[in-house]
Amino acid sequence: MRVQPLESDHAPAAVKEVYADLERRHGRVSTFYKMLAYKPAVLKACLELESAVMVEGALPDRLKQLAYLRTSLLNGCAR
Repeated sequence: MRVQPLESDHAPAAVKEVYADLERRHGRVSTFYKMLAYKPAVLKACLELESAVMVEGALPDRLKQLAYLRTSLLNGCAR
């Protein structure tokens, strides 16, 4: 059985709000977040973790983004 990403038209209202925010900030909702959306608490926790990691600190944002990209490539993640 293959699980499909949770699209906005089938998502609960709280998830739709998260999707709208992600679309405003990033221009789209990634498949990763659409899969997490089946468990809204997990989606929320993951977004909170990402926010904490991306807060201004010792490393520049570009380096953090590069680390995310490299990790995704190493794990064979698709768009």
